[in-house]
Amino acid sequence: MKVMLLQDVKGKGKKDQIVNVSDGYARNYLFPKKLAVEADAKALADAKNKEAAKQFKIEQEKAAAREIASRLEGVQVKLKATAGADGRLYGSITTADVAEALKEQAGIEIDKRKIVSDAPIKAFGGYTLDVKLYPEIVGKINLIVCE
Repeated sequence: MKVMLLQDVKGKGKKDQIVNVSDGYARNYLFPKKLAVEADAKALADAKNKEAAKQFKIEQEKAAAREIASRLEGVQVKLKATAGADGRLYGSITTADVAEALKEQAGIEIDKRKIVSDAPIKAFGGYTLDVKLYPEIVGKINLIVCE
């Protein structure tokens, strides 16, 4: 009997997968525990609609990430910091500081965890930081740290 799994079943398959199991196993174990439903036309159509909705959501997120990446291209973020006599900053510039300055200066709101900094920023100068917007979409922020 072909069934569509509603949850992951150990040894049988993952959620929304269609598997072939014995009639007794389906009737006595999977159906009473609501782990699966019979793979009829309605269940197959529901699975196809779920997959289409999931793909649509992924495409929307990718489009939003590309749009943000294109907006980041021409943006320069300036941060003011204080330093000692040798030119080293008191403390360091964190990704949270960069995200806050980006929101104030350019109106682009990005989570601080998406901003990637190779090393802590502890000196004046210009830096280029990567922003991981989506697994294969990366934007760049031009950061200038001045007195």
